[in-house]
Amino acid sequence: MNRTIILTGVVFGLLAIVLGAFGAHGLEKLVNADAVSTFETGVRYQMYHALFLLFLGIWDGLKNRSKKMIFVMIVIGVILFSFSIYLLALNSLTAFDFRIIGFLTPMGGVFLILGWFLLGYYILTQKGFN
Repeated sequence: MNRTIILTGVVFGLLAIVLGAFGAHGLEKLVNADAVSTFETGVRYQMYHALFLLFLGIWDGLKNRSKKMIFVMIVIGVILFSFSIYLLALNSLTAFDFRIIGFLTPMGGVFLILGWFLLGYYILTQKGFN
């Protein structure tokens, strides 16, 4: 499980760097400043949670079942939150109106919050935790 968590963190981090570079150097020529700012928010939260997953994967303070639950919440959250933000920021470049998936962004945020909540909950309730 730890290897999967760490690898996912690495992939999310790599994608955040690539997408951040695109946002900083290519996107500003294609969309307005508000869309660039929105895109950067998605990148920032993706990177925060890539680092979160790296920490989770290397930390031995939780049981594997607890780690898996947190991992699932964070992965779903990043996909729904950050990737919907990317699509919304690029909306003006396509014929498809991505605003219809706008409800996914707050749902992703809820999953991210749940991942953090579960981490705290498991730390507080785990017996023998130092």
